[in-house]
Amino acid sequence: MPVKTFRPLTPSTRYITIASFAEITKSKPEKSLVFIRKKTGGRNSYGRVTSRGRGQGHKQKIREVDFKRNKRGVEAKVVAIEYDPIRTARLALLEYKDGEKRYIIAPDGLKVGATLMSGSSAPPEVGNALPLKTIPIGLPIHNLEITPGRGGQMVRTAGASAILMSRDEEYAQVRLPSGEIRRFNLDCTATIGQVGNAEHENVVLGKAGRSRHRGIRPLSRGVAKNPVDHPMGGGAGKTSGGGHPVTPWGVITKGYKTRKQFKHSNRFIVVRRDGRPVKQK
Repeated sequence: MPVKTFRPLTPSTRYITIASFAEITKSKPEKSLVFIRKKTGGRNSYGRVTSRGRGQGHKQKIREVDFKRNKRGVEAKVVAIEYDPIRTARLALLEYKDGEKRYIIAPDGLKVGATLMSGSSAPPEVGNALPLKTIPIGLPIHNLEITPGRGGQMVRTAGASAILMSRDEEYAQVRLPSGEIRRFNLDCTATIGQVGNAEHENVVLGKAGRSRHRGIRPLSRGVAKNPVDHPMGGGAGKTSGGGHPVTPWGVITKGYKTRKQFKHSNRFIVVRRDGRPVKQK
């Protein structure tokens, strides 16, 4: 999917790029599969701002996406490829033989009219969902389950794909997009192929208004504030006080590790994303 550029007739069109949407075949979503979620504007039930930089934004309808792919052994036809306002990937609308319709994340190369299936008996083709124990080694996968039956939770963003590297008696080793190699239960389900809309990373907003459409409001720099308003505020001229960048409440903003050091799932990590191997106990 290419991105569109514009002649610089205005300051914003000099830099702005947008998706071509050439692969979209249906402009309106399936009514039975959408619902509207009220936006909070970053405020809690008392009307107080609890999350800065959020507010307004265009109204969005939430699509119910089938991450579990638990309708096994039943063929489904791809009816349409649609846009989803809350995610970077495109959605494919499936219609099963019994008339039920479901949304799935559209992999790269999936066309309208294709036939998909999920389950151990499904062929390892693009868009089909299979357990890791039946997927051929070396194939790109996405929508990967962490716990069998819970539904895909990993590798769901535009252009992402993981690689099934090996299998043993109990686990399969998968290289994730971050470079981390992790072990997964062989009964975990994944979808064959790479997530579509890979050109999303080339889209440039180009102007502040496009951020506002997404509900993102501007934020002031800490060094531009007074000492009473921010730990990094104040000073004659441009200065941050020589301290580490922090939030208005003193929490480190760069390099602060949010993952728990001792986590139950650490034992499934074989190689970390920075390339360090993990010693298995």
